[in-house]
Amino acid sequence: MELEGLWWKGQLAADIHQALRYKELKLPSYKAQSPQLNLRRYFADLIAIVSNRFKLCPTARHLAVYLLDLFMDRYDISIQQLHIVALSCLLLACKFEDKEDRVPKLDQLNSLGCMTNMNLVLTKQNLLHMELLLLETFEWNLCLPTPAHFIDYYLSIAVHDTDLHDGWPMICLEKTKIYMAKYADYFLEVSLQDHVFLNYIPSLVAAACVAASRIILRLTPSWPMRLNRLTVYSWDILVPCIERLLIAHDNDVKEANKHKSQLSHAAAPCLFPQSPAPPQAHIHQHIPHFLHSQHQLQFHHQPAPPPASSQQIVTTAHTSAFPLQTCSSGLTSSVQPRAHIQTAASVSLAAVPIEVKPCIGISYNRNFPVNGHYSCITQCFER
Repeated sequence: MELEGLWWKGQLAADIHQALRYKELKLPSYKAQSPQLNLRRYFADLIAIVSNRFKLCPTARHLAVYLLDLFMDRYDISIQQLHIVALSCLLLACKFEDKEDRVPKLDQLNSLGCMTNMNLVLTKQNLLHMELLLLETFEWNLCLPTPAHFIDYYLSIAVHDTDLHDGWPMICLEKTKIYMAKYADYFLEVSLQDHVFLNYIPSLVAAACVAASRIILRLTPSWPMRLNRLTVYSWDILVPCIERLLIAHDNDVKEANKHKSQLSHAAAPCLFPQSPAPPQAHIHQHIPHFLHSQHQLQFHHQPAPPPASSQQIVTTAHTSAFPLQTCSSGLTSSVQPRAHIQTAASVSLAAVPIEVKPCIGISYNRNFPVNGHYSCITQCFER
């Protein structure tokens, strides 16, 4: 059963890839105009955490976040209802992409920390109403390609024995493939955290994840001709998306080093009065080989100017700090369709009953800067 899902290794791989490329050309448009756009990162992380807990497949996780993005883009939704919407998107995506025995049960969802902290209780009627609303919103079409649908096909030839590592032949090809898959999965998760990646079609994001992984692993050439032919993407087309991925990786490395440094200082015994710490020495920056070749890629991100819309669009450099309040007074009109969407008058989320307990507030803060200079300082494997 497991081998049947490895379509990228079968004889119909090229045909399936072509069908997915055709499908992605007809994906719904995303305008990033949700009033709750600053909450998007929180709920994308929530879907990722829940999917990891129940060991759902990556395609289900990515489809769930994509469904949530499209739904938030069309409706004005309260914070309480967003929890129900996010879990309903995950359930629909899981039923469509994953095995039946992996679909979370109702009692398992109600036991989640996010539900108990918000004092929300899901019922079968809740989920039924919400799933019907989601399906009608997407016109009962859940065949929506995401980068996770393409990544395995591109990874099948991402590493070859003719590739060079730091200019030398690779000693262990299988080990390199393992690291390539791990980094590709990491960059896929990075693409989930920022809605700006919805500006690119899914196959391009998947190809950029492979290219960014090759750069981190210092494999040359950074974008070989075999990947160019398979993906039908040239290096120049991938550069803007690769830039965003590598900047996010650089920030993650800096945050990890900062956290490690704080832990080491906290664990050290304080035997003598400490003098002010000297400025941190500059870390030697390893510049990948492709920066010195004909491919000049400058990793400096300039945030795009905000659109003329009255809605506040939160960029990836935005710090979202918001209270999550549960209050029964606003549930009757918690979801309103956006003006640019034609929706049936009979479909209303206000009809979804929710059992609400006394109000409780929690806060969530998240920083995700995307400015800075990329430096490859992660040593992934030794030759």
